[in-house]
Amino acid sequence: MARTKKRSGKKSYKKVKIKAENPRKKFSGRFVINGYVAILLVVLILALVFFAFNFDNFFRKNAEKIPTCNDGSFYDTCSVRKPYMCEKGVLVESARFCGCPDGFTKDGDSCVSSLMSNEKVASLSYLLNGEEKSFDIALYNGLYGYLGNLSRTINYNGEEKPFRVDFKFKKINERNQKELLAPLVVAIQNSASSKDDQARIAISIVQNIEFGKSNKIVEIGENQTMDYSRYPYEVLYENAGVCGEKSETLTFLLKELGFGSVLFYNQKENHESVGIKCPVEESYWNSGYCFVETSAPSIITDDEISYVGDIKLESKPEIMFISEGISLSDNLLEYNDAEDFMKIRQKLEQGKSLSQGESKRLGELNSKYGLVEIYNA
Repeated sequence: MARTKKRSGKKSYKKVKIKAENPRKKFSGRFVINGYVAILLVVLILALVFFAFNFDNFFRKNAEKIPTCNDGSFYDTCSVRKPYMCEKGVLVESARFCGCPDGFTKDGDSCVSSLMSNEKVASLSYLLNGEEKSFDIALYNGLYGYLGNLSRTINYNGEEKPFRVDFKFKKINERNQKELLAPLVVAIQNSASSKDDQARIAISIVQNIEFGKSNKIVEIGENQTMDYSRYPYEVLYENAGVCGEKSETLTFLLKELGFGSVLFYNQKENHESVGIKCPVEESYWNSGYCFVETSAPSIITDDEISYVGDIKLESKPEIMFISEGISLSDNLLEYNDAEDFMKIRQKLEQGKSLSQGESKRLGELNSKYGLVEIYNA
């Protein structure tokens, strides 16, 4: 008889020892990993910043070593101003390689126009750091006559409203004038590597043009006339201009030299002057443009000039934007020179005597800038 195995009523269990995870150790491990990742990211960012900074410095240093002319053109390349080429640091005419502006034809390395007739040589004087110099520039009666016959009016349609600045642009942006005054702009650029000095030359050239009103008049309607207003080329050709005409001439030159510029018009005093882009703290009415008087030699930022009749500019000016461009430097000597000169002039206007040091300083400033006592505004 087979025997059956008797089963016990109790169930048997195998004891399994479960090792619990230490939550602190698990969190610590993740924290360490995340910390390593963060450190690596910081190191990577610092490396990229270091590389970018040094690459920029490397690029700048090497860019500075690339020889250029004073308009920024690289050696043996054409300037943006036709027909000039940068040749060993000097801009020279090279029409055969660089071409001519529209409306001009090649004549060897020069560009010629039908408006270049009856040439005369004008000597334009300027003062730079107390040293008097001049340019001999060819000017043409052909263009002078052409500009003289252009209308001084602007026709508007419907309800369009004329603005003063519209008439400024009409004269400053005249195309033929721009091309035939290119030799003057290039002469300024060839004479100074510093952009600040280029501005100084342009300012001094215009300031040294004689103050004088045109004897022409313009008919604008039946029995109506107005004073004839000269283009910048006419001002240079006649070597004369009033404040508005001379200011337009200077903004033309500053625009061609790459500077930001505006025209200031003080309506109450009926006077026009120039603003050249500069640090705001040195600017006229916090406009971002430094005051430049064009009627006669003066110092950049000197806006307290006494004009004929003891008139000073006290009204807030209308600002007419002319050109985008670069700014004068932060550390221009004229900023301090103008401050010194204004203090000395104020003392003299009050009838006070100057000290020996102030008298010496006044003499230095007069000599450096060729200053005159009265401005013919």
